Amino acid sequence: QVQLVESGGGLVQAGGSLRLSCAASGGAFSRYTMGWFRQAPGKEREFVARIPWSGGTAYTDSVKGRFTISRDNAKNTAYLQMDSLKPEDTGDYYCAASPGIVRGPSPTQYNYWGQGTRVTVSS
Repeated sequence: QVQLVESGGGLVQAGGSLRLSCAASGGAFSRYTMGWFRQAPGKEREFVARIPWSGGTAYTDSVKGRFTISRDNAKNTAYLQMDSLKPEDTGDYYCAASPGIVRGPSPTQYNYWGQGTRVTVSS
């Protein structure tokens, strides 16, 4: 059973940066596709970024050029570097893991989820 723990959320002013971390345990991390999702108040959970075990990242359009997903397989940790933050980036951010190939933005492709970390961007 894979367990995921996010950290790094907080309150930041617009234009600022945060780095989220997702520490994984209990599975073959290096073989998992890792994804980041977010959920704003009153809205559905949406895809933010993903990184397969082999590389080749994908991002939702609204974060391209501002967010960077990465992973350190030696540390069993995935990261989401968020720069030039905007108030609309506010929400709960979740990391997720899938042992299989992931295509597209659907969260249903992921088997394991963290508890989330809150990001608040003030204007």
